[in-house]
Amino acid sequence: MVQICATTAEAVVGIADGSTVLVGGFGMAGMPVQLIEALIEQGASDLTVVSNNAGNGDTGLAALLAAKRVRKVVCSFPRQSDSWVFDRLYRAGEIELEVVPQGNLAERIRAAGAGIGAFFCPTGVGTRLTEGRETREIGGRTYVLEYPIKGDVALVGAYRSDRMGNLIYRKTARNFGPVMATAAITTIVQVREIVETGALDPEVVVTPSIYVDKVVAV
Repeated sequence: MVQICATTAEAVVGIADGSTVLVGGFGMAGMPVQLIEALIEQGASDLTVVSNNAGNGDTGLAALLAAKRVRKVVCSFPRQSDSWVFDRLYRAGEIELEVVPQGNLAERIRAAGAGIGAFFCPTGVGTRLTEGRETREIGGRTYVLEYPIKGDVALVGAYRSDRMGNLIYRKTARNFGPVMATAAITTIVQVREIVETGALDPEVVVTPSIYVDKVVAV
């Protein structure tokens, strides 16, 4: 059964130094800001963070970077107008970066959750992103071998959960949350509210409770 946590601090207990943390969100939409703040207070360091981008402004993921708890970022969009925290750290050589095209990022995470060992994809072929990687010609087109991205922990922002941990999302806040929830050993979710089991229409549940370990209402 899912653990219903009273506080975000309780939810992030046990996240270890050196963990790979999948962080949901598309920019700030769906980003589990309160869980990230609790992780900063918890103190885990030397983290590898997998997210769509490398933080916005000074809050959420950017605050985790500013606290120098992250060793490496794996993302699609490391630079934008408000990514000054990551930009400063990267230029100073204080953080590593792996750039992954957005579709590849989503599919590599999904593959981890689906138990797929690897897959071939055409995106990035012939660019610096795929230099030295295994390629194969299939049907007259060149593909590059991609491996799954697994997480020790996924931090996900959803809209509602029932007491079993079934999740629904709100509009674009859905983004990476569903695939990340399937691809981590431990999935921790912040929601706006927790309702009684049976209160959610099963037809609108996106992430079933089997993928969820901890839920906290914020």
